[in-house]
Amino acid sequence: MTMEIINFSQEINESDIELSLGYIIFNNISVKREHSSFLDDNISEISNYIKDTYSLESIKDNEIIRKYRDFYWHYLKIDPTKIRPSAEALIRRILGNKTIPQISNVVDAYNWVSIETLIPMGAYDYDVLKFPLTLRYAKEGEEFIPIGGKVKTLKGHEIILADNAKKIMFQYPYRDADFSKVTTKTRNILLVSCGVPGISTELLEKSLKKFHFIMEKMSPTQFSSSDISILKK
Repeated sequence: MTMEIINFSQEINESDIELSLGYIIFNNISVKREHSSFLDDNISEISNYIKDTYSLESIKDNEIIRKYRDFYWHYLKIDPTKIRPSAEALIRRILGNKTIPQISNVVDAYNWVSIETLIPMGAYDYDVLKFPLTLRYAKEGEEFIPIGGKVKTLKGHEIILADNAKKIMFQYPYRDADFSKVTTKTRNILLVSCGVPGISTELLEKSLKKFHFIMEKMSPTQFSSSDISILKK
């Protein structure tokens, strides 16, 4: 029997939100601080494309960016001009001639795929998670510790992905937890692409395939991966 990896809670399934989510599992990934020349070349190419295509004034009007902004406003009750969708935030750094932080080959790769495809992505240390994972609404008073941040007490309207031990991996689709972050000790990875109303599953699949392609080109060791899985309600 195949182990269930991610499911939607009954409350999410019964809501009016059209959510979708894609994921793929990588085994025996080598997480390194150093870049490969292949990723550096990709970064240069994507940066040039971003500067030729968008401006700080126009990026908010991109069709995909707009869908994530609308999701923030209407469902998460977040002002997207204060906490921006992740792809938009990264693109604005490029347009403002600011650097994108370099974390590791894995994190940097999915950040740049997100910049290119405009789809928010996250990678998680598979071995610290208790399965199955559930996408659900937070419970009022639940605590969440983001990467590099302090304990955050949730209000209950947030959408979260939590493991079977009730540890919150991330606030959907923009803030990751510290406990499940990818480090140089990580060997197996769960990579997730986050969809919101109006985002096609083809875009989610495209982002996962792009990351897989980059890792094939730049990984210093042989790895294996699962098929891409797509969940939609």
